[in-house]
Amino acid sequence: MKHACTGYESTLGLSRRQLLSGFGMGLGAFALSDLIGAKAQANDDSQARNGVLKQLHHAAKAKRVIFLFQSGGPSQIDLLDYKPHLNKVHGQQLPETVRKGQRLTGMSGNQSSLPLVGSPFKFQQHGESGQWLSDLLPHTSKIADEMCIVKSMYTEAINHGPGVTFMQTGSQFSGRPSMGAWLDYGLGSGNQNLPSFVVMVTKNKGGQPLVARLWGSGFLPARHQGVRFRSGKEPVLYLNNPGGIDQSSRQRMLAALQQLHQLQLAGQPDPQLETRIVQYELAFKMQSSIPEVVDVSGESKETLEMYGPDVAKPGSYAANCLLARRLAERGVRFIQLYHPGWDQHGGLPGGLGTQCRETDQPSAALVQDLKQRGMLEDTLVVWAGEFGRTPFAQGVLNGGNFGRDHHPRCYSIWMAGGGIKPGACYGETDEYGYNIAENGVHVHDLQATLLHLLGIDHERLTYRHQGRRYRLTDVHGSVVEPILA
Repeated sequence: MKHACTGYESTLGLSRRQLLSGFGMGLGAFALSDLIGAKAQANDDSQARNGVLKQLHHAAKAKRVIFLFQSGGPSQIDLLDYKPHLNKVHGQQLPETVRKGQRLTGMSGNQSSLPLVGSPFKFQQHGESGQWLSDLLPHTSKIADEMCIVKSMYTEAINHGPGVTFMQTGSQFSGRPSMGAWLDYGLGSGNQNLPSFVVMVTKNKGGQPLVARLWGSGFLPARHQGVRFRSGKEPVLYLNNPGGIDQSSRQRMLAALQQLHQLQLAGQPDPQLETRIVQYELAFKMQSSIPEVVDVSGESKETLEMYGPDVAKPGSYAANCLLARRLAERGVRFIQLYHPGWDQHGGLPGGLGTQCRETDQPSAALVQDLKQRGMLEDTLVVWAGEFGRTPFAQGVLNGGNFGRDHHPRCYSIWMAGGGIKPGACYGETDEYGYNIAENGVHVHDLQATLLHLLGIDHERLTYRHQGRRYRLTDVHGSVVEPILA
């Protein structure tokens, strides 16, 4: 049956985009362009491997970031924030004048008793800077004069899921782009053969789940998401050729596929298709670049020994730290390491000791390795978790066996290199380690500082989505100027 509308038959072969362009004098296309305009902004040909920033907002002090994320909430009181007063009041109740009615988690909120717990570990000053560090960190103590310890971090999240998401994306709610994705969107890649944003998770560790959205691109185009490297024969899934397909056959197939894509683009530009072309090309290059970067057989005996005995175990934290240095050498801009298992609600002395044995030597070795290669000055290393631990015991205080609950009010992190002031200590907590006494640093302040060191004004790197402009630091955040070199 013939339709009454003139030209109905001519529209049968049109795409939705073409139909909207011709409908109502093109008004439909205006509506569609508002929805996809931001994607097109980040995906045109001129930005295939470059970021949207044509030039840096100011001179950068760092070229790359290695973020050592300690998932679960390391106890700052037992590692980086020395509180001798807690040992004096060990076993006494947390004063209400200190708590001030602040909320607790559901795990300790119903406790009738909140007994304070001093650290069972000894603290000493190290280096010319005199940094106070726990005896759980003998190797980190050796880089005391390279570190800037921030003791006054705080966050808005009190549980792991929102806390980790907040640190990684600037929002407690899933769906926002991760830090690495923002950097790739803004700055693009520093190499042509590897991803700009690489993620590694310590193998065979328990703890809170770490899901792909933590290194995802959110509402940014998918090409900005992190690429996860796994241990074993296939570091990146689905990268190798299937059985029966050799390299030359794969290359001919990709060349033919690109020709088809270019023919389609000539008829109708499509940002998603352009992104796909770039991803295919990078995947082909990675078939040769990734085996080379994960092959550590050429590393010296001295270097391997510096990272510790676990460096020989693929997927271990030590092995991932060494790979992080190798990736940084090859121009990868953002390298994210996750090490789970810091969630000591009980059995803290033993559990924390295990975590430090796995991470202390490799973390320090990474900083030392970068420095001796002349890379530390433009590589920012960040060691941080999503929040800290309480100065009181969770549950019953049973001699030396105790746990600590989540504590977002104040916690400690450290940074080194990349324009950070070495041998510095910033911020203070009260004598109980419960509240910030001076110079608080919000998660958004840390993110703003990270972007600043890379030459980016955090208020100016934005992306239009659903009618508003978003940024990593949402609606606030300030650069922490005193910790800059």
